[in-house]
Amino acid sequence: MLRFAPSPTGDIHIGNLRAAIFNYIIAKQTNQKFLIRIEDTDLARNIEGKDKEILSLLNLFGLLWDNLIYQSHNFDKHRQLAQYLIEKDLAFYCYCSKEFLESKREEAKAQKKPFRYDMQWAELEKHTNKNPVIRIKGASSTISFEDSIKGHLSFEPHEIDSFVIIKEDGIPTYNFACAVDDMLYDVSFVVRGEDHTSNTPRQILIHRALGYEKVLGYAHLPIILGESGSKMSKRDSASSVAWLLEQGFLPQAIINYLISMGNHTPQEVFKLQESFAWFDIKNIARSPVKFDIKRLRFLNREHLKMLNEQEFALLVDSKDSSVGALAKLHLQEASTLNEIREKLDKIFAPKCIETAENGESGENYVEECKILYAILCEMIESKDLNLQDYESLKNALMQRSNLKGKKFFKPLRILLTGQTHGLELSEIYPYLRFFLKDIVRLDRNAIADSNADSTQAIKD
Repeated sequence: MLRFAPSPTGDIHIGNLRAAIFNYIIAKQTNQKFLIRIEDTDLARNIEGKDKEILSLLNLFGLLWDNLIYQSHNFDKHRQLAQYLIEKDLAFYCYCSKEFLESKREEAKAQKKPFRYDMQWAELEKHTNKNPVIRIKGASSTISFEDSIKGHLSFEPHEIDSFVIIKEDGIPTYNFACAVDDMLYDVSFVVRGEDHTSNTPRQILIHRALGYEKVLGYAHLPIILGESGSKMSKRDSASSVAWLLEQGFLPQAIINYLISMGNHTPQEVFKLQESFAWFDIKNIARSPVKFDIKRLRFLNREHLKMLNEQEFALLVDSKDSSVGALAKLHLQEASTLNEIREKLDKIFAPKCIETAENGESGENYVEECKILYAILCEMIESKDLNLQDYESLKNALMQRSNLKGKKFFKPLRILLTGQTHGLELSEIYPYLRFFLKDIVRLDRNAIADSNADSTQAIKD
């Protein structure tokens, strides 16, 4: 069994998603089941509905699970096993107050020593504290394990003192619940962030105390750095999977990027299923890797190119394959769905011909736009055959308007695309021609406002 264990206390970031992807791939490669374990033991910080958001996101990325459990459903089992450890004299009640422990931490800090729990403190406040915690006895020998990324790791007994496994409210701690549930569900391999490296020997200690002899495999992923080179935090927008999706990055492109991050892949662009044939967790670099949004943009464009016109149309909220083809053409100058939607919105929105943005070096094309607009409307209304292809349209408009050069092409581009620059009109017109009645429209409010301003200026 492989597992991904998100906490419903916040959004999934790319480090979480990367771990989920790797666990999923290994499950598929080894023909094992993939478990989602919602780690909801932090009752005070759990966010209502966040578990559903997480599951929806995993489903969107195609990380389909075989089993789903909530850690809180196993609280009774956690408590029973904690009592078992007390009976075996491998755990004990600790009555130390938080204030007492904090004073001992301050003492250690003043003496410039690492804080270590002393078992002699356990019953000092027994008569005043009615809600003890349960602590497991610390390690008595070295705890070692093989990390598929970091190699052989060892932790000495003084690094693993007696730590809390059941809190004063009866809720298991992260390490105890995690270790017990890995045991209960027969987890064989764990891929997670390197911030959990120090938790692993504690969880192994719990397994040993419970008599669990199975040796789990581990791989602790190096941290992801922001573009500035410092550790990526939640304040970095790109760390949020939801933000990346909102920006118009495809799930398959994000997966492609996260798998190739700090990894040597046999091909540059691939789908999740293709990676099953060659992915090896041991090839992931040990050192931190910097998040590269430009690289993700490149991969996103490549995955968008793989879509057919109908698939592309659906992504830009249309059912018309011609819109999909038009969207696909814009991959020459755009990399995300948002950028393409912006281009399409300008094409289909009423055109504001009165704005200064229509011109260059102080020039504007207001009058030319009005001339071409009137002719185009007449041609559209009469279903003129010259509308069928770009060359015929261009020649007919030039002849009827007596416009040429920039005074012709700029206004025509504005009326057809809402922009003064972009793809060649001859390239995109074969798709625009199906929607001319929707495209060739003017923003009447902007014209009215412009006329009102002109009238007021004359009065002044």
